[in-house]
Amino acid sequence: MNSLNELQPQELWKHFAALCAIPRPSKKEAKAAEWVKNFAIEQGLDYTVDAVGNVIIRKSAVAGMENRPGVVLQSHLDMVPQKNSEIQHDFEKDAIEAYVDGDWVKARGTTLGADNGIGVAAAMAVLEAKNIVHGPIEALFTIDEETGMTGANGLQAGILKGSVFINLDSEEEGELFIGCAGGINVTTEVAYEVEPADPATEAWKITLSGLKGGHSGTDINIGRGNANKILARFLWETEKKYDLRLLSIEGGNMRNAIPREAAAICTVPADKSVALKADAAAFLQKISNELEGVEQGIVFTVEKTSLPHSIMTRASQKKIVNTICVMPDGARRMIADMQDVVETSTNLAIVKSDGRQVHIASLLRSSVDSAKEALADELAALCELTGNKAVSNGGYPGWKPNFNSNILTVMKEVYRKCFQKEVLVKVIHAGLECAIFGKNYPDMDYISFGPTILHPHSPGEKVNVPSVERFWQYLLETLKAV
Repeated sequence: MNSLNELQPQELWKHFAALCAIPRPSKKEAKAAEWVKNFAIEQGLDYTVDAVGNVIIRKSAVAGMENRPGVVLQSHLDMVPQKNSEIQHDFEKDAIEAYVDGDWVKARGTTLGADNGIGVAAAMAVLEAKNIVHGPIEALFTIDEETGMTGANGLQAGILKGSVFINLDSEEEGELFIGCAGGINVTTEVAYEVEPADPATEAWKITLSGLKGGHSGTDINIGRGNANKILARFLWETEKKYDLRLLSIEGGNMRNAIPREAAAICTVPADKSVALKADAAAFLQKISNELEGVEQGIVFTVEKTSLPHSIMTRASQKKIVNTICVMPDGARRMIADMQDVVETSTNLAIVKSDGRQVHIASLLRSSVDSAKEALADELAALCELTGNKAVSNGGYPGWKPNFNSNILTVMKEVYRKCFQKEVLVKVIHAGLECAIFGKNYPDMDYISFGPTILHPHSPGEKVNVPSVERFWQYLLETLKAV
């Protein structure tokens, strides 16, 4: 089976296949929003496009269900644009090349966009269906969830009329999510000075690739390598040994993705080049051993390049490398009553030099707001020690669990009847838009669920086909029971 359109349920997969053809990286999802709007027009459904670009489509209840609670089905239109370095792909122009591999749907060298394209497709299938049982439905398609939650923050009070809110953006079938972590961005700009490069030196590009990366929330406790941290470690170990001098450094490009690749251009005295390459090979072996069982296929290369006119001064280079080396990264604390769930974490997501300063960005997450703020203060203190200033912005709250939720009670019973076992109730260490919607819609009854999607925010992203079929069945039975 090679075509997504041959998968079951076809009514869902056909919309996902169509969505894969529409470029929709975060902040560039206007074509996807237009596609959804045109779908509403074709179906003869009432729709609204709000001030920030969210699309809301309304479908009346079937006969006999008019007095049931109104249900909001919510998903986000944008996707994380990540690709392997050898892949030629323009996320603003090119379609996602999705294909079926056994029980999985994958993409060729890029993120798949099942996060949250499956949720979008499911909502559209519900809107289109003529033979399912449901009360009043509103389908909310938000923009820019992955980089700023712009759509969620911009949704005004009073637009939505429903009382039950089902977010379709979770990634493990058989689990219901009733809470999530909040987040905040912490950035620092490290200014640097340059001086002429020594003509007696040779220039080399050092590149780290082959790491798995992944979602900076749900994958942060796996222990995968962070390309920015690993490359900075090598530079710190070798700068004194070979009088290594730095010209540029760059790694990661999305705050919510664990960085998979990083590169630096540097110079060393010509008589140290052979030793530098030997040390790089030894360093690769050391890192591969340390990350054995978590990472495979790490690539660490040293390639000669043209000698630059200028390099960073020693003092500037020391400040930059030291700052990256001491910046915290990874899971910091687990939830006391849910030991398999991270409470607080940080992802050193982006490092990028531009000729005058290095931009360093981390995304901090926590289900405890005070812990998130304390971690932001810790990063600020570290930056002060290295002579820099950290700025916190883009913060969003966590979603506090409600174990007495009516929709939780309904969905637990529906799952038991459908699958003859208990559904798991969880809190997720990632940002869900439910936390933000609660500001303007505090009386909504919120819940989140979805099919199994592995390694979102990385080119290894894949969605499990049988889980999608069960997710669809669960959704339909829930709509019938609400």
